[in-house]
Amino acid sequence: MTKKDIEAKLAELKSDYARIQGDAEKLTSFGGNTTTAEKKLIELEEEMAELNRKLDEIE
Repeated sequence: MTKKDIEAKLAELKSDYARIQGDAEKLTSFGGNTTTAEKKLIELEEEMAELNRKLDEIE
């Protein structure tokens, strides 16, 4: 995976994270169940952390 590939994937994950976070906030305000959204946010955080580690290794 090249630096450019990693950066593109990070941008995509950040966009997904922001969208899911917004969805979770809406669910919270209406008293909905946020468990699934919270689990997905954790998965995204872990994936972003791994990609950031790979990016650090490249640089």
